Amino acid sequence: MSKRDSLRYGPPGENAVHVCVDMQRMFAEATEWKMPWLERVLPNIVAITSAHGERTIFTRFIPARKPGQGVGMWRHYYERWASMTINRIGPDMIGLVPDLMKFVPPAKMFDKHVYSPWTGSALHMQLRDAGVDTLVITGGETDVCVLATMLGAIDWGFRVILVTDALCSSADETHDAMMNIYLNRFGEQVETVTTGTLLESWPGSARARKAS
Repeated sequence: MSKRDSLRYGPPGENAVHVCVDMQRMFAEATEWKMPWLERVLPNIVAITSAHGERTIFTRFIPARKPGQGVGMWRHYYERWASMTINRIGPDMIGLVPDLMKFVPPAKMFDKHVYSPWTGSALHMQLRDAGVDTLVITGGETDVCVLATMLGAIDWGFRVILVTDALCSSADETHDAMMNIYLNRFGEQVETVTTGTLLESWPGSARARKAS
């Protein structure tokens, strides 16, 4: 096992939560925000969620309802991305991809209107009150919402485990660049593992795997 595929602080344990970032239909289907290789990582995310459905939180990025809505520069953002506002794409497109929606419940959903789930929310307090100390992060995009999720988790002092083959982006170049940064610049605060290595140490209950 390489240093880049190891859990140097041991198994995630019972105080870990799987945070799956923005695996929504608007990123999987034929829109301007489609991530072409979302389908490639989806089976790995399904495997993790199958084992830990009751300890999974799916975040959802909720766009503005119509062009020009939003605070400050977000107004300009949704003028540029008018095609991705809810009135244009339809409310069903903000839903999770069907392969993951079937896990809700027991998995939970957490909606956000910006890249970070930590901004303007009490998410960190909810997790702390539940005794959570470790976040296992999957989803997309590696260089946008995953980045924001990871940085906030670091700032709040959580142990952060990124699952390298369960992350995706719409651009290979920036995905690769961010993975290099995660591995090097954040090497002391972020552990990177493959799905196989994670599930060997954090297998979940047999009942959960059978139910999936």
